[in-house]
Amino acid sequence: MALPVTPSAATHAADRLPAAPDWQAPWHAPLQPLAPAVWQVWQAGPCELRSRSEGHPEGACAAALGAFPCAAPVQFVPQHRLPDGMAYEQFIHDTRQVPTRDNLHDFYNGLMWLHFPRTKLRLNALQAAELARMGGVQATRGPVRDALTLFDENVALLQAPDALWDALAWKRWPDLFGAAMRPLWQSARLVLFGHALLEQLVHPYKALTAHVYPVPASLCAPDATDWRARWDAWLASTLTAERLADKPFAHLPVLGVPGWWAAADTEPAFRADPAVFRPLRRPPPAALLALLRNTPA
Repeated sequence: MALPVTPSAATHAADRLPAAPDWQAPWHAPLQPLAPAVWQVWQAGPCELRSRSEGHPEGACAAALGAFPCAAPVQFVPQHRLPDGMAYEQFIHDTRQVPTRDNLHDFYNGLMWLHFPRTKLRLNALQAAELARMGGVQATRGPVRDALTLFDENVALLQAPDALWDALAWKRWPDLFGAAMRPLWQSARLVLFGHALLEQLVHPYKALTAHVYPVPASLCAPDATDWRARWDAWLASTLTAERLADKPFAHLPVLGVPGWWAAADTEPAFRADPAVFRPLRRPPPAALLALLRNTPA
């Protein structure tokens, strides 16, 4: 026999939030202090926020994100604003509204709009251009839209010395994580951009792997006060459909990064697992090597 639902339980069932991210985790450092502030607003008042977001059951996260300034001319709106049958990317391009569900995936997506607004606009413009070229949504995304989605969902940005990048690109894992590289990791800067990647790190697992995109050493490091704006402007000005379609990425199991996961630093077998830290089977993408050499692909 089913137990009756009390009025209190029924009232608050829709207001339950996902498990809180660990804001002290190293991958959240580049999102400080804004990310936990947005989270607190979302967590503290979903019912009140709904009154500011059309009173719809999906709207609290959109309202929380909208409570903070965004350099991009977009508005976060409840998911129901997206018309049936309309492509998500096309809707954003046409209306400058970002449909947002009350979940971690869309929460982190919104954080990327707040932190990298020009890059997000650029990715959306490239998606819309490709949709127009293809005549709308097709049965398959195609290589350009696949690459754009991959960047949006799973990319990490790495600014690092050449020796570290060389070991990563060629999957020389013992060199990459060995003692000789530790000083280079100290000077490296790894920033997670992919919102699906960040979402999955709320419940970390060993095989979680980022597609890593190189940031030039000449760009300021994330300890500069204006680093986000400068990285954002650089990305927005350099990303092209042609460049991304060539998949200029390296693969990095992110929990292997020194200092990011205790087991990786204390258990030698962690990084020796070939099912996660896979051996090189083919040379790195030519487009990646060209970026690392700062030459055209």
